[in-house]
Amino acid sequence: MPLPTTSTIVGYPAGDVAGKSPVLAVRVLPDGRWAVVVAETPFHPLDHTWPDQPADTGTLTVAGHELPVVDCQTGGVGPDGAFAVAAGIPVRRGDEAWAWLVLHIVDAVDGLAPEALVGEEAVLAVDADRRAGLSAAHTACHLMAFALNEALAARWRKPGVRTDALGRPDFDNLAMDASRILDRASRDDYRIGKSLRKKGFTADDLAADLPAIRDRVNATLAGWLATGAPVRIEVPDPALTARRVWHCALPEGDAHIACGGSHVRSLAELASVSVELDLSEDGTEFTVRTAVVPAG
Repeated sequence: MPLPTTSTIVGYPAGDVAGKSPVLAVRVLPDGRWAVVVAETPFHPLDHTWPDQPADTGTLTVAGHELPVVDCQTGGVGPDGAFAVAAGIPVRRGDEAWAWLVLHIVDAVDGLAPEALVGEEAVLAVDADRRAGLSAAHTACHLMAFALNEALAARWRKPGVRTDALGRPDFDNLAMDASRILDRASRDDYRIGKSLRKKGFTADDLAADLPAIRDRVNATLAGWLATGAPVRIEVPDPALTARRVWHCALPEGDAHIACGGSHVRSLAELASVSVELDLSEDGTEFTVRTAVVPAG
């Protein structure tokens, strides 16, 4: 069956966790599971380029069958009609020559042909509690990045280094190695190597300073949460790969960063955000673990 040549419309940036949409195509994957494609979805798929936030799970009800959505992946359709999934996609997210699809992964249904679902209306329901935990963690992860940049600002010795939206040297961006959003938690791994040092960052006595840095980050985070500042996602286009931007109106200014994930709508939804810091023995691997307690 033909695959869509236009990208999936997504509602998760606005916080959607439910919706209805016609099934456009179903592809049988090599492991026998089905990848169901609809026109519009509230589901957040794993980003094949920067897989920080896990895929949503939930249910897809169609043609009288309630199908558990056990995974949600990004699919791509090339200009020659070639179909690729997740890590098998040979181009970067957003390549305009490709159509970008949300693939709702379900187990095959005995006695039902996948093509029988095409054209039927699907009712889509995301696991809302799991999404809420991931959204809280993702917002907290961005807050941590700005607070960490502030706490480390005095360690930069050269002018002209790239700065974040609040005007501080952007350690988070320049040193980032990997970021993972978890349920009400996150882990960010940074690399302190020769390249970062050449840009002007000094790691002298960093291990000894970790407790003070942690306390400063946590104090900054607590101050920001107390404001209950609004959070919004700038959405220029409803398609899956539109370049969305996270914004938070902090006392120091509009903190913003490009982000394709889901988020809370206000810092009032977070009761607390706190970090723990670790540095490897050789001083090159710096890890931040962020814990989140939702309000209420």
